[in-house]
Amino acid sequence: PGITAVFQQVQNINLNAGRSSRAQYLYSLQGPDLGALFNYAPLMQQRLAQLPQLRDANIDLQLRNPQLSIDIDRERAASLGISSDQIRQALGNAFGSRQIATIFTPSTDYQVIMEADRAYQQDPAVLSRLMLKAANGQNVPLETVATIKPSVGPLAVNRISQQPAVTISFNTAPGVSLGDAVNAIRAAEREINLPASIVTSFAGSAQLFQDALKGQGLLIFAAILVIYIILGILYESFIHPITILSGLPSAGLGALLALQYFQMDLSVIAIIGILMLVGIVKKNAIMMVDFAIERRKMGDDALTAIRDAALVRFRPIMMTSFAAIFGVLPIALGAGAGAELRQPLGIAVVGGLVVSQLLTLYI
Repeated sequence: PGITAVFQQVQNINLNAGRSSRAQYLYSLQGPDLGALFNYAPLMQQRLAQLPQLRDANIDLQLRNPQLSIDIDRERAASLGISSDQIRQALGNAFGSRQIATIFTPSTDYQVIMEADRAYQQDPAVLSRLMLKAANGQNVPLETVATIKPSVGPLAVNRISQQPAVTISFNTAPGVSLGDAVNAIRAAEREINLPASIVTSFAGSAQLFQDALKGQGLLIFAAILVIYIILGILYESFIHPITILSGLPSAGLGALLALQYFQMDLSVIAIIGILMLVGIVKKNAIMMVDFAIERRKMGDDALTAIRDAALVRFRPIMMTSFAAIFGVLPIALGAGAGAELRQPLGIAVVGGLVVSQLLTLYI
């Protein structure tokens, strides 16, 4: 009783920064105000559990630890000449195992620890009779200047970058991309109206996905620009590089269609697979363009040169394409432990190659 069994897929690459979780993606809330953090984190977890885009929303905050809360009456304490630091010091001396001295001997050292007698640590009611020294020299019980009431606290306080934090783990619903799940979570934040003291962030695979999307368009544009410049120098032309690069959109389209057909998310691994297509598709186009240019120099018209290039280069293009397809086919089939992490890469490469070859050779 009280034990929850959770089935979790084994992955050979852990992206959760050493933190254990019940789901694949992590979402963290952190802030210096423990009260606000512990109040809003369960509300956020309940809201995420209601989102249709998410599944298995769990929280690592467990408010099951019985504790005593001490609220100091500062006006009453000030009238008696008792400061808050004096109260904290008295509590630390009684229950904090404070080291007050060290006894040195020739063979070893002994630490002298000051604490209340064990008999006074068994009953919480003894805490109210803890004596404090007032300004007039009289002993005043703690209950005179503070209110002691039982409460429930966390079993453990986790921290991220030295800040108290609560982590919510979640999975995406079937057919829902991680980008759509992130947008739904951001919308839930606005609905809950989180205070400014609480900072939210994603961790693990979700954080890597967001980092990969930042500046992704600029990076792809820069890569295509560099390829265009190199091909322009190679062919001494402004037009032929565009002809070679015209097969890249079809490769990306094929990869996206394959991922959508197999209900795979556009994850970081899938994006890596799409980037792999750039080199393969570009190489196939270069073989055709090279042959067509040579035929044009021999006096053939453009249509004849293109048709002959497609016919003559068909075999080497298909050989390299099938070699790449069969190379990633085991990854696309998803065999072995942790295959669900690598499977989007294989599916993206296979789908992109199939569609791009059809368009490159026939269209």
